[in-house]
Amino acid sequence: MAAGAALFSAVDLNSPGRYVHWSIFQVSVSNLVLVLVMVVIFGAALVLPFPGSLGNDEETSEAPEVETSAPPITKKDTMWTARIRRRALFLLPPDKLLPDTQPAYVSSWVYVFGVATLAALGIAVASGGAIALGGADWWHTNPVGHFFNSVHLWSVELFMAFMVIHLWGKFWMAAWRGRRVATWMTGVIAFIASVVECFTGYLSQQNFDAQWISANGKDAFNSVGVGAFFNLMNFGQMLLWHVVLVPIVLLAIVGAHILLVRVRGVSHPLPATRVRGRANRRLLATADAAEWKGPKRRYDIVKEATAASLIALVLVVVLAAVLSSPDEPPVTVATWAKIAPADFVATAASELAGTSETASYGPPYNNGSHNVQKLVIGWQMLAGVRQPINAAETFVLSPLSKLTSFQPALASALSRYNSATKSTQSGWAQSYLSGVDHLTFKSGVPTIPAKFASKSGPVPILITSELTLARSGGLDTDLLAQRPFYGTDFTKPMLFLEDGSYFSSLASSEHLTGSQWGVMNETGSYPGQPWLWLYTLWYQVPGFRSSANVDMIAVYMTGLATLLLLGVPFLPGLRDIPRYIPIHRLVWRDWNRKNSQDTEV
Repeated sequence: MAAGAALFSAVDLNSPGRYVHWSIFQVSVSNLVLVLVMVVIFGAALVLPFPGSLGNDEETSEAPEVETSAPPITKKDTMWTARIRRRALFLLPPDKLLPDTQPAYVSSWVYVFGVATLAALGIAVASGGAIALGGADWWHTNPVGHFFNSVHLWSVELFMAFMVIHLWGKFWMAAWRGRRVATWMTGVIAFIASVVECFTGYLSQQNFDAQWISANGKDAFNSVGVGAFFNLMNFGQMLLWHVVLVPIVLLAIVGAHILLVRVRGVSHPLPATRVRGRANRRLLATADAAEWKGPKRRYDIVKEATAASLIALVLVVVLAAVLSSPDEPPVTVATWAKIAPADFVATAASELAGTSETASYGPPYNNGSHNVQKLVIGWQMLAGVRQPINAAETFVLSPLSKLTSFQPALASALSRYNSATKSTQSGWAQSYLSGVDHLTFKSGVPTIPAKFASKSGPVPILITSELTLARSGGLDTDLLAQRPFYGTDFTKPMLFLEDGSYFSSLASSEHLTGSQWGVMNETGSYPGQPWLWLYTLWYQVPGFRSSANVDMIAVYMTGLATLLLLGVPFLPGLRDIPRYIPIHRLVWRDWNRKNSQDTEV
């Protein structure tokens, strides 16, 4: 029994995470392990022998003849339908769509990560469908639902890991050669779409990690004006993007990528030695674009896909059963008011005084300027105020106004406050804020020294009533009440929580804060999202991280890096890296060795 308990605790990833410091970075051990595993898998795929890679029994010197010419055109064949059918059969005859042979140089484990990515994607889609059957919060309340969520999590981790390894392999193989640019670009676009899909999935979890990601990620989206329309704190919107919009786009791009692979085939091997001279390089480019006429081997694509799917499924189920998935409960205004009442009181007073982050944030919430970022163009200002929030009214005055019918003292205080001028209201709130440093609680009632209370007007009564309302859970309900029935837009409660220090202190204890490798760590010892390193990296770069425009810089630099990745086939120097650093020799070592042996003979 004790041994079983010890084993279980050894894989309890909800326990506090461990972190490694390196230079300007602090990275979680779980993320580091995940990246190292991916590197080891890629390295193993490069060096491990591939089954049957040197065998000759199943090779054929020439591909079987396939009829690719179109039949004579009749009057009936001029119909659009006939033309499309004829073109489809020309580009994708049955032996290309479901091939039973492949070029003999395809003899490396690096080639299997494409189908492995598809297998993991299939499991992710199926497990996501199972979660959908039970509803958005099923996995929080039911052990079966939690298991399916764990399957979904680890299938996604596997999917992204395999996709990144696949991308690594294709880069070092210079797989865009031979009129395969569209194949490369659809692969990169599929990766980008996958990042968006996974990002919206994390935002749809309805747990603490989702809250923190949304609260921090919103600043980047707001800085470029997108947050006015793509609201990370509207979890209902993110859920619909995750289960409907992005999957449609992702599956369409993946489908196009697969068809392009079938149409153009896999890229030919790079020469074992560097080709010199413009004329020789042109001859090589022409050969790369031509259909492979060399020896081929038997290839059972259906068997390979089935084996990859079964292996991926077993691996995912084992990971889900042994390691489960994180589910740190979300923070509510009620828990905040109960656990950290002093911080809640100070935050409510700052909302009245107009000194909180939200009160002075700027678009898309109000006309403030505190969080407005600008590099030549101020996208936030152009987008405008789309989700209007008056901090004092939204977080304090409006919720309290609903209690006045049965609380005469509150009704009188609220009437007095609303009747005063703006300057008087600000003076009362500022006086109360000055006394918050000396705040005490008597029978749960917040009390500040008399010298501050005497200058605070009705604010002490308002704050006390606000605290009582928050502790009862009524404030959480009120901040969601403007979206009745569905209640999925958490913008207001999230902004209110973010204005206090309690929320960020919890995130800091879980190593989620931006100064600790970025906003995309996971709670406990679970791996987060290392595939987002290119975005979170910019928050660690000296000079950038201290800039008031760091969110905009991160978005711009990530966008530039993405464009460079898409444009690799067109950029001299960048596209030549695989030739100068010949990792491709490991991929095609068996083919090169066999060819050299044949040449010697």
